[in-house]
Amino acid sequence: MHETGGGGGGTMSADPQDYTIIKEGEAEILMRKNEVFYNPSQVDNRDMSIAVLRTFISKRKQEHEAYLLKRTKAATKASEKDSSEPAGEAADESLMNDEEANGECEVSEEVHQDEPCSISKESVKTPEGKGRGELKPARVLEALAASGLRSLRYAREVEGIGQVVAVDNDKVSVEACKRNIKFNGSVACSKVEPHLADARVFMLTHPKEFDVVDLDPYGAPSVFLDSAVQSVVDGGMLMCTATDMAVLCGSSGEVCYSKYGSYPSRGKYCHEMALRILLACIESHANRYKRYIVPVLSVKMGFYVRVFVRIYTSASAMKNTPLKLSYVYQCIGCDSFHLQPIGRTMSKNNSVRYLPGFGPAVHQECSDCGKKFNMGGPIWSAPIHDQEWVTSILADVKSMQDRYPAYARISAALTNVSEELPDVPLFVSLHSLCATLKCTSPSAVIFRSAVINAGYRISGTHVNPLGLKSDAPMDVIWDIMRCWVKNHPVKPQPPDQPGSVILAKEPVLQANFARAVASLSKAQAKKVTRFLPNPERHWGPKLRAGRKITSKHISLLGPQALNGTVDHEDEEPTAKRQKAQEPSTNS
Repeated sequence: MHETGGGGGGTMSADPQDYTIIKEGEAEILMRKNEVFYNPSQVDNRDMSIAVLRTFISKRKQEHEAYLLKRTKAATKASEKDSSEPAGEAADESLMNDEEANGECEVSEEVHQDEPCSISKESVKTPEGKGRGELKPARVLEALAASGLRSLRYAREVEGIGQVVAVDNDKVSVEACKRNIKFNGSVACSKVEPHLADARVFMLTHPKEFDVVDLDPYGAPSVFLDSAVQSVVDGGMLMCTATDMAVLCGSSGEVCYSKYGSYPSRGKYCHEMALRILLACIESHANRYKRYIVPVLSVKMGFYVRVFVRIYTSASAMKNTPLKLSYVYQCIGCDSFHLQPIGRTMSKNNSVRYLPGFGPAVHQECSDCGKKFNMGGPIWSAPIHDQEWVTSILADVKSMQDRYPAYARISAALTNVSEELPDVPLFVSLHSLCATLKCTSPSAVIFRSAVINAGYRISGTHVNPLGLKSDAPMDVIWDIMRCWVKNHPVKPQPPDQPGSVILAKEPVLQANFARAVASLSKAQAKKVTRFLPNPERHWGPKLRAGRKITSKHISLLGPQALNGTVDHEDEEPTAKRQKAQEPSTNS
């Protein structure tokens, strides 16, 4: 089990002892060729994780102070009430003392387990112990540590970290991790603790012990999620990466369902759907233990998706999960999609009833083009970011630019995320809409203006430069496009084509394409770079540790990686090649 990237983004130099020194941020590691998995493109991942971790530690401290203040006010109020009622003074004092004793017990048990004291009631329900509510430094678990570079960066760069436990089940990786810890000096030696163990077993045997659990496997994280959600303290953070994008984006729907419990749709929004499938999967695992998640940041970066969620325990709050999940109906003819919530609530007096969602959300045939629907999901349809967190993270990143090797890329991603509509799941692609109608594309500003002038909201998305999020229904979107085509006619198409069926209908809404004030986001108006090209060719996932490099890996590693290392025998057995080269006896 190795993480998706062992290092990168820094400087390299030869080591006298046949090692290569890789420097990233304030950490340095020693590497031998192909000894432990290493991917230079993952510097973005680690920088983003450090930025979120810094914000988490700050928020954790604020929540703890708010909790203590709330307890102090409650005690003061009880004391004042005590003095105003002398008749029941003895009983009230006894009750208050009991409450204070219980409060001390509850907090001390959390402190012993290094749990953050959040203001939620569930986080203080522990029976025994003594203490005054001191908040100890956060404990971090990197479940798939490989070279340990990520753990070393956490320990050396993030203030407020108490201990980082680096776990891997590969002996070579753990030895490399121990070597790198010593190489990084006393701070690393005192904070980073390596373990040779199966990550799943380790997390199961350390329930609710870590404030932060970081999962960054090679491929799907699904096999680790059940143990990971149990290992995080109440109010703690789970960081999770998935690199099996082909599966999550719909190339193997049955495999996605077996791993994540959700069926993907092949829409232009597939990468955002991948994020929402992963969130729904984590929520499903958490619900089995009366826990639920609150996403603070969910990003698609390069060739993977990365989510940051907080985990809480509450049997009552867990009942809201069906309200946060939806099925997706994707038309096979046009770009129309519709969401079907799984659950709904009905309030009566002071009680709330949880009921199944109303359906069906669509007819059997698309009302826009007349084609059938494919169904996908369930996906997480609630917000995938906390905009307050995003603002804090972005401000922290900008104030410490020199401490982030991948500053340009993560700040661009966070800027995009900060401008997304938080309550709109999935998005449409302007170019895809035009491809359906076979028409020229309006500029994004013109299309945005038409949506805004129709009374709806619209924004971009960090997932796709051409994606547009809007709360406008699909019939409004198509009406705007019909009005556009009237001013920019298209060539006649066969009548059974989806675009022909859509254009055959008269628009109900008369679109206004006049330039709207809010048609450009703040970043666009200031010409802030929001999407950056890959820093080098062959940017993407690399090979697992120990894999032999063959000529078929040119697309991943580039031709320079094959010089003198190509193993042609692995590509095709000798006997098979010889048989293929022999002329056929039938010819």
